[in-house]
Amino acid sequence: MEEIKKAILEYAEKTGKTKFYFKDMEKAVHKVMPDVKARQIKKAATQLINEGKLIYFSTGSTTMYGLKGRGQTEDH
Repeated sequence: MEEIKKAILEYAEKTGKTKFYFKDMEKAVHKVMPDVKARQIKKAATQLINEGKLIYFSTGSTTMYGLKGRGQTEDH
């Protein structure tokens, strides 16, 4: 689980986007660990949100993820 969380954070830090879809994050993790299931990635992302490292961004119709403190967040 820690390796998945690390891969998610690396993607979030390297991407030029302030918000990204789960599918984008999933593709990035699969580049590093091809046999990880989507459910494991979702659990890791939820843990990162609970730890305060990632945030949810909801547009009403879709949910995106973002690196906390980067771009427009719920704090602003």
